[in-house]
Amino acid sequence: MVAMTGRAELLRFATAGSVDDGKSTLIGRLLYDTKTIFEDQLAAVEAVSAARGDEYTNLALLTDGLRAEREQGITIDVAYRYFATPRRKFIIADTPGHIQYTRNMVTGASTADLALILVDARKGLIEQSRRHAFLCSLLRVPHLVLCVNKMDLVDYDQGVFERIAAEFTDFAAKLDAPDLTVIPISALHGDNIVSRSATMPWYDGPSLLHHLEHVHIASDRNLVDVRFPVQYVIRPQSSRYPDYRGYAGQVASGVLKPGDEVMVLPSGFTSTITDIDTADGPVAEAFPPMSVTVRLADEIDISRGDMICRPHNTPMVAQDIDAMVCWMDETKPLAVGGRYAVKHTTRSARAIVRDLQYRLDINTLHRDEDATELRLNDIGRIRLRTTIPLLSDEYRRNRTTGGFVLVDEHTNRTVGAAMILEAR
Repeated sequence: MVAMTGRAELLRFATAGSVDDGKSTLIGRLLYDTKTIFEDQLAAVEAVSAARGDEYTNLALLTDGLRAEREQGITIDVAYRYFATPRRKFIIADTPGHIQYTRNMVTGASTADLALILVDARKGLIEQSRRHAFLCSLLRVPHLVLCVNKMDLVDYDQGVFERIAAEFTDFAAKLDAPDLTVIPISALHGDNIVSRSATMPWYDGPSLLHHLEHVHIASDRNLVDVRFPVQYVIRPQSSRYPDYRGYAGQVASGVLKPGDEVMVLPSGFTSTITDIDTADGPVAEAFPPMSVTVRLADEIDISRGDMICRPHNTPMVAQDIDAMVCWMDETKPLAVGGRYAVKHTTRSARAIVRDLQYRLDINTLHRDEDATELRLNDIGRIRLRTTIPLLSDEYRRNRTTGGFVLVDEHTNRTVGAAMILEAR
């Protein structure tokens, strides 16, 4: 297998598509053509393919195991796959295509840098395609790739591809999709997957893997607003490090350097960064998504859930939150008056639902303002009142500090994933 070097940049991407659009085959093809599957895995796939009477090695079998488990109701909601090339490391979130798995699509795409949306060239855009594109837009996935698959079944017809590309581009123009690429492929035969295909000379764009390796993601991260949620306080130790006090966590956004003046919320006290430590030793700067320990010049009462930021660039400190929520609970709907635990960055609170402003139909984008509850996989806008202030930003500005989950206090199940629209 390809060695995953520490210097290689990491790209997370989610796959979405309707049933039988070829997601499993596409992922299998990427793993196979980049030589990131073991010989025994390939031998097993070849043996099963032969036993089934397939005339080719069915690469979809590399992921069909997890897909079958998921469809049988086992707890594997999103199947994650890992592979690497000399240029980049990749994490694939293989999300289900069925409408009843909207919550799983939200889970897989919430941390993705890029989303692959597959359509069958024979069918063109369908309702599922538009739904997945809308969800990716709602979740602020920075890059979209439309893969028009099964081009071999339409004789690699340029006209078919261009019609689908034009229709999807028109639809994406209504969404917040800053970067869209459309690629004609055949996952079964490997056309335009790893290298450009001779069967489609009319296509002059990159292969899928070339695009995944070269799409620019560094500027997608917010390097302006310093946000460092404190996860753990390292107190002075009596033995080896009697004077060491630091604040550990993962940088959510911005750049931290020794000498920077910072403010700690919610207390409002200010200090200066003296050192930034990692498991490999001190560093000159920290940026997302690095996990570091920050040391300050002054002793300030800081605990888990506090946030380190810049004095003149602070997050919203508010208890009244407007958010879009995807409801994930199969048993109980969200209703006005419901009480839930809130997990936001490293901060925990309790909240009550003050208002359900509307339920969104993700197929038509219609707002149902008469809705009184949200059921499994519904998406709607709600207003919450929290017991303590959240230190947040709008989701469109910062996906880390702009997102939170709702937890049922009685069952301890995660019942909702939310994106902050406004806080006051």
